[in-house]
Amino acid sequence: MIYQGFAYIYDQLMKDAPYDQWAELILDVFSKHQPNTKNVLDVGCGTGEIATRLAKKQLNVTGVDLSEDMLTVAQAKAELHKVNILFLQQDMRELSGFTEQFDAITICCDSLNYLETKNDVKATFQAVHNQLNAGGLFIFDVHSLYKIHHVFADSTFADQDEDVSFIWSSYLGEEQNSIEHDLTFFVKQQGELYERYDELHFQRTFEVEEYRELLQSASFEIIDICGDFQLQEKPTTTAERIFFIARKRLGHN
Repeated sequence: MIYQGFAYIYDQLMKDAPYDQWAELILDVFSKHQPNTKNVLDVGCGTGEIATRLAKKQLNVTGVDLSEDMLTVAQAKAELHKVNILFLQQDMRELSGFTEQFDAITICCDSLNYLETKNDVKATFQAVHNQLNAGGLFIFDVHSLYKIHHVFADSTFADQDEDVSFIWSSYLGEEQNSIEHDLTFFVKQQGELYERYDELHFQRTFEVEEYRELLQSASFEIIDICGDFQLQEKPTTTAERIFFIARKRLGHN
């Protein structure tokens, strides 16, 4: 999914997203498992909310995203916050061209769920592995099966604001454990005129055990699997977001 007009109002629509919790979880993982972390690659960085927070903690951050529009917003945000972040347009399945490997790589905010097949996930894990230092950390989160089937499926979300209003309808997709988000949003222009935008977003998730197997096949050691920002607590049956913390095995280049 390449965001277009959506990128420029994304932050307003996601103003209640718990970005601080994502950044705190990542920093907690670094503190516990790799205190000397310096160079971080944020994959699927979107508008740079998490990348900016990490950079403000004196980390050297690089952000990549498939959407040029998202990266334009992210660059402006980094400049506003006076942090130096290199942003690059790349497909997460084909990470390449970096001058050095990273101490840690993150894929936050269910960005991984935009991959449509298990082979796409496998390719991404291998690409991440290739860009990590030996022993480097890999942190990502995905929607749970519970969220796909019991929160999103056949649900409609709406919000009305003076500048931006939206209607967000979700329904199960044709692929197993997939969801399609049908979004219509209205952005205020001059006077009383509103411009309408329509977007269709596809997301898919997999069983926890499938992610575990894919990580292990890509030579990652799994440190922890937790739910809903609760480190070291196994996901409950109603957890909506599953976090994976893994390490590139020593001896792998």
